[in-house]
Amino acid sequence: METVDEAATCATHRTGTTRPRADALRNRERIVTAAREMFVEFGPDVPLDEVARRAGVGNATLYRNFPDRAALTHEVVLAVTCRTTDRAEEAATAEPDPFAALSRFVHAAADERIGALCPMLSGGFDKDHPELLAERRRLEEAVEGLVERAMSAGRLRTDIAVGDVLVALSQLTRPLPGIACPGIDRFTHRHLQLFLDGLRAPARSELPGSAATLEDLRRGR
Repeated sequence: METVDEAATCATHRTGTTRPRADALRNRERIVTAAREMFVEFGPDVPLDEVARRAGVGNATLYRNFPDRAALTHEVVLAVTCRTTDRAEEAATAEPDPFAALSRFVHAAADERIGALCPMLSGGFDKDHPELLAERRRLEEAVEGLVERAMSAGRLRTDIAVGDVLVALSQLTRPLPGIACPGIDRFTHRHLQLFLDGLRAPARSELPGSAATLEDLRRGR
């Protein structure tokens, strides 16, 4: 679960403002955490009253912080993106081996449930909101740094791009709301490790098609 300090750090990254009061931030963080969990389990259309119940707050508190579903979804996307970027920066700092840093980030991003963002970025959600664009750029720069370091060190195959890492991470961690396979999440890190082994240099196969770039992802190609 996101701590109050982590929530404040992410909010400061985005706004540059001072930290909110601890009690107000704690309630807001509980709502965002509950929404993130329930979006993963049931999809982004889960009743907001149920989100409030899981968060342990009243409906009035939820609506005081988030007047509608779009506002709550916006905050969940921002929070997950910010936390995932923090994991990338932590990996770069903590791991002197470039491939170990990339591997650490991939597994940490799975724990942040980054794949849960995919269904939230459709429909009426404003994916071009300036706050979201700024956080996305921050994430992209952090992951680009990890990929470039590993590739420069000769540890990462050279026929891939940053987009390949993000697409695979999204696909391998994307939840399936209502899935009739309890406990399927226990395979996530196993399958991510298989993916990471396929990224190691020297490459043992020739990849079809072309590398997925960040520009490809932005264009939805």
